[in-house]
Amino acid sequence: MVRLERLRAEHADALLEFEHVNREYFARTVPDRGDAYFAEFASRLRALLAEQDAGVCHFHVVVDGEGDLVGRINLMDVEDGSAELGYRIGERASGRGMATAAVAQVCRLAAEAYGLSALTAKTTLDNPASMAVLTRSGFTVVADTVIDGRPGVRYRRRLVAV
Repeated sequence: MVRLERLRAEHADALLEFEHVNREYFARTVPDRGDAYFAEFASRLRALLAEQDAGVCHFHVVVDGEGDLVGRINLMDVEDGSAELGYRIGERASGRGMATAAVAQVCRLAAEAYGLSALTAKTTLDNPASMAVLTRSGFTVVADTVIDGRPGVRYRRRLVAV
């Protein structure tokens, strides 16, 4: 149903289109990236790829069964066996279990390929879909938080390589 691909420069056009098409949709539940994100997309992508090459982060695109880019899922700020999970699934693909499937895949990758033992994640309280994905995926609430001025929740999940 979905597969993850490690972010590469070749994803640039599809990723930029994905972000443009879903900008208003994402802004309903997560802070907007702003116009500068789009204007500086090429340099930002190069910076992300450099972080990935340095092992600081692991970025992925989510691809559906037809080969279309439908989301992103990232492991950021890798340190001491842990990383922060972030993801976004586009409007066209939402509600079809793709976020849950992508989170399950990245959790396996995190443990088996990247050697991580724990992940954290956070979401705003007005994003019940993301809260449900994290709960279904074995994350537990560890603290309240504020995300860009909005109330939210921080989660944690321990990982075990199989």
